[in-house]
Amino acid sequence: MKLYDVYPLFDINIVKGKGCHVWDEKGNEYLDLYGGHAVISIGHAHPHYVEMISNQVAQLGFYSNSVINKLQQELADRLGELSGYDDYQFFLINSGAEANENALKLASFYNGRTRVLVQEKAFHGRTSLAVEATHNPKIIAPINANGHVTYLPMNDLPAWEAELAKGDVCAVMIECIQGVGGIRLVTPEFMQGLRALCDQYNTVLICDEIQCGYGRSGKFFAHQHTSIRPDIITVAKGIGNGFPMGGVIISPKFTPEYSQLGTTFGGNHLACAAAIAVLDVMKQDNLVENAAKVGAYLMEELKKLPQIKEVRGQGLMIGMEFAEPIKDIRRRLLFEKKVFTGVSGINVIRLLPPLCLSMEEAQEFLKRFKEVL
Repeated sequence: MKLYDVYPLFDINIVKGKGCHVWDEKGNEYLDLYGGHAVISIGHAHPHYVEMISNQVAQLGFYSNSVINKLQQELADRLGELSGYDDYQFFLINSGAEANENALKLASFYNGRTRVLVQEKAFHGRTSLAVEATHNPKIIAPINANGHVTYLPMNDLPAWEAELAKGDVCAVMIECIQGVGGIRLVTPEFMQGLRALCDQYNTVLICDEIQCGYGRSGKFFAHQHTSIRPDIITVAKGIGNGFPMGGVIISPKFTPEYSQLGTTFGGNHLACAAAIAVLDVMKQDNLVENAAKVGAYLMEELKKLPQIKEVRGQGLMIGMEFAEPIKDIRRRLLFEKKVFTGVSGINVIRLLPPLCLSMEEAQEFLKRFKEVL
């Protein structure tokens, strides 16, 4: 059987990781400034993470959500403490797209509406309504194009107010730092205005923190830079450091009802062990603070490089926009300088390293990057 040909692949087989470094089958070492799409939050093969999931799978990897799983409550307690949302509720699933699907479903149950507002260049996933809420017609199949979603310009509050005033908007879904959209940031003024408008029109405010959350921005959640509290927060990627997992953090204003939501694999014992280990390491190693510190240094140094048109980001979520396509720069970085990075479109390089990136590793990246430029 052949693999279904979904992605263009680099001819590299990564077989080992440690911290912010990975190795291919030929023994070549790479500096990882991409973390597998912002998934690796605490670093590859962290000893505490390895120990936690190894011990858990040796004891019990999975059992049904029809019985008590105390690891779920432990995870919720830890997450509430670290994120500042201990008064919210937590529903565990398996991926970011699934988190956004459930968030939108909850919003529709809440106010009975069906229309959703998202940003231009939004990316919210590849399933059903999540893909319709993704501003890329190439990946929206005809069966998903159901007219639920309106795309609006980022930070243009009057445009959003005009749509909300129609009174039929179920939910607003926002990435406070767009990932696939090119590392573009909302302003605090926009988010504060949007929060007030959602309250006024009984619309649910959802913050998609799947890529920009979990410490990546230098705060636990990117929306915390704007001093607002959403009704629903979606998380995935960094929550399990590579173990497939997602979650929906839900305001107390939502009252759960049996059978509205459900999952087979979500919040299983092994996933919870992985996620608890992630929070342990984030707290013990001050990784949120490290992301803020090292990210600020990287952005300051990158802004000095005349070849880059614009540097955008917060913490360890950084975009470098060039006037020309960056395909050759990225390939040379990877194959000549052994550095993994990401892209957005044809002219933005994305940096999404593990949150444990040290100042020395940041300096090493800058050295190799300058050699390519």
